[in-house]
Amino acid sequence: MKIARFSHNDAITYGIVDGSELVVLAGDPMFAGYETTGVRVPIADVALLAPVIPRSKIVAVGRNYRDHAAELGNEVPKQPLLFFKPNTSVIGPGDSIVRPPQTQDTHFEGELAAVIGRIAKNVKAEDALDVVFGFTIANDVTARDLQKPDGQWARAKGFDTFCPVGPAIETEFDLANGGITTRLNGEVVQQAPFSDMIFDLPTIIEYASAAFTLLPGDLILTGTPAGVGPFAAGDVIEVEVPGIGILRNTARDAV
Repeated sequence: MKIARFSHNDAITYGIVDGSELVVLAGDPMFAGYETTGVRVPIADVALLAPVIPRSKIVAVGRNYRDHAAELGNEVPKQPLLFFKPNTSVIGPGDSIVRPPQTQDTHFEGELAAVIGRIAKNVKAEDALDVVFGFTIANDVTARDLQKPDGQWARAKGFDTFCPVGPAIETEFDLANGGITTRLNGEVVQQAPFSDMIFDLPTIIEYASAAFTLLPGDLILTGTPAGVGPFAAGDVIEVEVPGIGILRNTARDAV
């Protein structure tokens, strides 16, 4: 089942994607279930929003593909390398990625994102997928020229608009056979199966939930494959995961 969050007639609501239409839900399905209102809205008539705005946190995994670690001259981590992005960095499909004046080297990083569906603490890997509500797509935008000098990644990855998410949440995604492609202005720049991850999602959830409680709506960004690179104002970045959709955003400079 594919769930979208959208704006229509000055109201923000949720719907089940059914072909070219949205079946409007009575509330947030993560908390209110899948009760429908009986209303259908054409997707062409709505503005799709980020399918979730984490109330708590975005947990991201660095260097989780060997080729990506190598392309930046980094060693492969022995344990999942976790960092946070603030929820204020989240934007939706079609929104602009704003390049702030503090950086001259912004990079795209297409990633699969898991949406946590219930309170999770000390979850074992074999039970990890039970706490996942569904999957969506993210772009872990990074100010590469700030990442190394800062010595930690909060600023480089935390600017407003640096976490595009969308276009929807797929609750029945085939993780084992999935893969990701990123395109810059139509040209493929990243492509890899999820089986190339160093640490799979159950391992990441077990490791993260041993440190801090995961809450409903939290996002886990699972890492990016090789091929990351810079983008400029006017560039269009598309991250595609078959079965979920295409997350498309255009970049602009801050005014």
